[in-house]
Amino acid sequence: MAQFTGNEHAQYVCSLFGRIAPHYDLLNRLMTGGQDVRWRRETIRRARLSPADRLLDLGAGTGDLAREALRQQPAVRVVAADFTMGMMRAGLQHGALNWASADALRLPFGEATFDAVVSGFLMRNVGDLGQALTEQFRALQPGGRVVILDTTRPGHSLLSPFIWFHLHAVIPFLGWLISGSADAYTYLPDSTENFLRAEDLAGRMAAAGFQKVGFRRLMFGVAAIHWGEKGEAR
Repeated sequence: MAQFTGNEHAQYVCSLFGRIAPHYDLLNRLMTGGQDVRWRRETIRRARLSPADRLLDLGAGTGDLAREALRQQPAVRVVAADFTMGMMRAGLQHGALNWASADALRLPFGEATFDAVVSGFLMRNVGDLGQALTEQFRALQPGGRVVILDTTRPGHSLLSPFIWFHLHAVIPFLGWLISGSADAYTYLPDSTENFLRAEDLAGRMAAAGFQKVGFRRLMFGVAAIHWGEKGEAR
């Protein structure tokens, strides 16, 4: 996988996701055997939304999490934020949402704006994980919740050869077959294997100030849902 830092990394990720945006949802379903739909439901449930809560779906992609939030709690006030215009354009085809252009490292929202922040498959793509967590913490109300759905670095087990084959053969082939972008679907497995273990991400969340941090592994340990809270003001 090509190594980028700073603005180069952001530009590369933005370009990559812009190219695969029209096929992103379909490929997510195929790559996970449809399990990503269930994972998003659980992600929103763990946000514990109440009517009139303000929710930020960060790195919203085509808006799947935002729409799931509205299905579970129709009165919630959702902002779907992404920095890839192609993803937001693809999302508009699925219906109206309150969209915002936003860089996860420099959120264009004030302090304590939201009651919950959720993200799906965002955090492994940010150039500075600590800064992204700090920004989410800043944007949350005291008592607010953060829920992160993302891939994790898989551990070693009897299933490791099958997981490797799925990541490095099946996913790139599906990506090439459907989107014509084999390099994008080489980057995605590589970014999974180079991301943090679930325990390490939980530690980084705690270091950013989140309390009551926990996680649940998914799909033989190649994905996980993490959650935490911003402490009440004293």
